[in-house]
Amino acid sequence: MEKNFKRTLVTTALPYANGPVHIGHLAGVYVPADIYTRYLRLKGEDVIMVGGSDEHGVPITIKAQKEGVTPQDIVDRYHKIIKDSMAGLGISFDIYSRTTSDMHRVTASDFFKKLYDKGEFIEKTTQHLYDEEANQFLADRYVTGTCPHCGNEHAYGDQCEACGTSLNATDLINPKSAITGNVPVMKDTKHWYMPLDKWEPALRKWILEDHKEWKTNVYGQCKSWLDEHLQPRAVTRDLNWGIPVPIEGAEGKVLYVWFDAPIGYISNTKELLPNDWEKYWKDKDTRIIHFIGKDNIVFHCLIFPAMLMAEGSYQLPDNVPANEFLNLEGDKISTSRNWAIWLHEYLADFPGKQDVLRYVLTANAPETKDNDFTWRDFQARNNNELVAILGNFVNRALVLTHKYFEGKVPACGELTDYDRATIDEFKGVKATLSEALETFHFRAALAEAMKLARIGNKYLADTEPWKLAKTDMARVETILNLALQMCANLAIAFEPFLPFSTEKLRNMLGIDKLDWNALGNFDILKAGDVINKPELLFEKIEDDVIQAQLDRLERIKQENIINNFKPKAIGPQCTFDDFMKLDIRVGTVTACEKVKKADKLLCLKIDDGIKGRTIVSGIAKYYNPEDLVGKQVCFIANFPPRTFKGIESQGMILSAEDADGRLVVVGPTGTVKPGVQVK
Repeated sequence: MEKNFKRTLVTTALPYANGPVHIGHLAGVYVPADIYTRYLRLKGEDVIMVGGSDEHGVPITIKAQKEGVTPQDIVDRYHKIIKDSMAGLGISFDIYSRTTSDMHRVTASDFFKKLYDKGEFIEKTTQHLYDEEANQFLADRYVTGTCPHCGNEHAYGDQCEACGTSLNATDLINPKSAITGNVPVMKDTKHWYMPLDKWEPALRKWILEDHKEWKTNVYGQCKSWLDEHLQPRAVTRDLNWGIPVPIEGAEGKVLYVWFDAPIGYISNTKELLPNDWEKYWKDKDTRIIHFIGKDNIVFHCLIFPAMLMAEGSYQLPDNVPANEFLNLEGDKISTSRNWAIWLHEYLADFPGKQDVLRYVLTANAPETKDNDFTWRDFQARNNNELVAILGNFVNRALVLTHKYFEGKVPACGELTDYDRATIDEFKGVKATLSEALETFHFRAALAEAMKLARIGNKYLADTEPWKLAKTDMARVETILNLALQMCANLAIAFEPFLPFSTEKLRNMLGIDKLDWNALGNFDILKAGDVINKPELLFEKIEDDVIQAQLDRLERIKQENIINNFKPKAIGPQCTFDDFMKLDIRVGTVTACEKVKKADKLLCLKIDDGIKGRTIVSGIAKYYNPEDLVGKQVCFIANFPPRTFKGIESQGMILSAEDADGRLVVVGPTGTVKPGVQVK
């Protein structure tokens, strides 16, 4: 039986403050959370949305060390970038705070202390890698060595970025400290652990029995973890950046970031509502919703709830509608490779187009599986949907009103059967749209909202008021009245998705903000109301704008190839006599064509200074035939002939394989006589 709640607390995963926010974060967490919160506000419900920057952990200390600054400098920089860019996209937090705040430090410390005093932790002494010169224990990221799986000599202690395998620092071959380069030693250290296994039965019932309505990707991942059984997990670590463990004998230790960060939701709420925060966390009439990405499911569905259960006074989340991952142009988004579209850069490159990004990310939301963002799709959705459907309908309705009625809402006269059918169809969308929003199906909800614009477009196209204006102005009045009422409805339906555009539309219609209950009404505007001068809601995005973004990504891709290029190992030694057996010569390409039924092969005619020869080479992927004519190339002249696709090849063209696998034909830097030998 569904329960009615008095209020809703929406939380969003805390972005890590060692870099800006990219479109993957937005599609996975922040745009869906904002849509849902705006929808509840439109309904007049009591709802707050809290968020903040996650500012502790090893990656921040590593970045600070590389830049020669303090960790606080790093988090101050990126907290501002993240907060400002979120606001720029209209992510409407009631508070966006941070985990370095005094409020959070006190809240997290008190939370740990209460669990400690209740005896909820296990104390263990284990061995960890220790750098004797730096006089500190090494977090996994501070250990490098050779990957035992692929042989990469630059693997980290938590993961090999070459083969993607998850590792423990002690798995590495020849481990070294990333701080001093020394070989670390094993040393005893004491830590406190959360016995997650103790809470497994309660978690199993709470999720697998009581929350079968959760999204299948969330429910399935939780079931997988529970079926493998939970193990105790350390809540403290040896590090000098973080919230100090607030008990005696824990000097030099901080709260593990996975324990510290989710408490940020609580501390942010306390900062926002110092006198009323508890009713959003401890009142059974509050509904708590966590918006996260799939990489955070285990923390928000198992670990954080176990912490709340252990504390004893908090409500558990009612739903955790986690999304999957968004890829970029067919490749996984990677901050380390700069393969991303950064929000602050988008806002600078596309001023006034916040809603275009919100629209595309929602339309492509990775709700149940990974999805892909492409710039061509971004352009197509803007031009073919926002401009051609939503923007076109609104503009025509408002322009015709100014043309025929001096910008005043005309009266609605007698309705035809077609009018009534259109109104009924329009009103019928509301229930489907509301249901999709209530159940976190935002992609489907957006499609329903756009369906309203399609209905309006079809209505104007079918009734053709511009033609009727010559013979039946009374009918034109009714048509445009209904069209304007649809525009007012669109301002409601699209407000959760496109807040900037709907504000602009409301201003043009001369109406204040409306609530969700008005959706489907056809008396929002009154006869005689003044419509302001129409402006385009959206504008076409041209090919050159998109090409500039594609060119940027291509530059990044090439930079990554170059930066990550590692020459192949030198082959086995050969003697001078072995080399001298090869007769390498220079020839001039006199003709070149593709070999039929062989995508990779080119047939080259070579002037070798003697009688000429034919060579077949597998370089068709990298050269057009006409580009090679007249070019001088090096070739091995004394290879025995071989036949390819019925063509006898009399030698082999020399090519260099570039970092990206591209073959580049080798030749002299200056012109020489065909047939000269390479010494």
